[in-house]
Amino acid sequence: MPRAIYVLSLGVFAMVTSEFVVAGLMPQLADGLGVTVPQIGYLITAFAVAMAAGGPVLTVALLRLNPKSALLLLFVIFLAGNVLAATATGYATMMAARIVTGVASQAFFGIGVSLSAQLTRPEVRGRAIAAVMNGLMLGTLLGLPLATVVGEHFGWRAAFWAIGALTVVAALTTVAGVPAVAPSAEGGSFRAELGAFRAPRLWLALSSSTLIIGATFSAFSYFTPILTQVTGFDGGTVPLLLVAYGAATVAGNFVVGRLADRHTMPVLAAGLALNLVFLVTFALLADLPGPAVVAMLGIGLAGVTLNPAMVTRVQRAGNARPLVNTVHSSFITLGVILGSALGGLAISMSGLRAPLWLGAGLAALGLLTVLPELVRGRVARPAPAPVPQPCS
Repeated sequence: MPRAIYVLSLGVFAMVTSEFVVAGLMPQLADGLGVTVPQIGYLITAFAVAMAAGGPVLTVALLRLNPKSALLLLFVIFLAGNVLAATATGYATMMAARIVTGVASQAFFGIGVSLSAQLTRPEVRGRAIAAVMNGLMLGTLLGLPLATVVGEHFGWRAAFWAIGALTVVAALTTVAGVPAVAPSAEGGSFRAELGAFRAPRLWLALSSSTLIIGATFSAFSYFTPILTQVTGFDGGTVPLLLVAYGAATVAGNFVVGRLADRHTMPVLAAGLALNLVFLVTFALLADLPGPAVVAMLGIGLAGVTLNPAMVTRVQRAGNARPLVNTVHSSFITLGVILGSALGGLAISMSGLRAPLWLGAGLAALGLLTVLPELVRGRVARPAPAPVPQPCS
């Protein structure tokens, strides 16, 4: 695997740590900015919306640049957003900072995944994507807890300064470790990039990704209240369980990355089926600590870890260019928004188990968007050639 793949993973790690940092420092941010905790929650929503809506626009603006130059420019924009957050004296400034960093991070994902496809052979692209996405998994496992610890001990501004320092390190390693390759010959102009979206298979693949991530985040967004108020764990145990969940996502990402290239559709179908089983189990047995923990870890193994297979499917249905990958990231972010928002609505209507049932429903819908293509692939597969019989 080229060294540049792991350098890209470090950039993703910085972006994801910044994305999640607000969730770990909500009380401190509320006190420091003089607003309520729900208002701080809107910063998370703003980041996600900026990713989904602004990321593709910024990607289009960078299409003419070679990928390395585009990534370095995105690091500059992302760093500016984190410095703005670290020095924010009011809520409006912090909101602007989150929008800037959200747009830059989404464009980084799209261009970074596209570059990983350029740097590797087609038969190992799924493995390369998994290596890049390890930055996402490790951001959940390590980035959020570390940023939270820094914020709690040195203040919330220090957390954003630390992310800024990490961004500088990631940018310098990109300068040293990522080759300056030319833009892919598959496109370059906005019109050429847009042509890929005429394929119905691409839209079906994008929809599947939204449902896969929506199913996972409808549960993940509410793990803490479910585990404390339904399962009965104390507040000190839950962070350890979330670390275990993060470790499960790293393991699942490794496995899916090894299978995504040759078994894309079976991996997606199996992952969705397993996630459906784990979500239903969690919903039914959330009051029992043992089964609840097993189900939670199962969701970690079979949820967001499907990313390498999702990306592989989308690239085959469209192309591996930056705009397709960035729009795909936007559909993934849409899944995060829908899962968390609908999960909150479900809680208000039916209680804390409701997001788990909602996730199961989204996983079932996702399975319906995958099975037809899986069946078509098996039907289209040529029969093995007959074995020649010896002449008598």
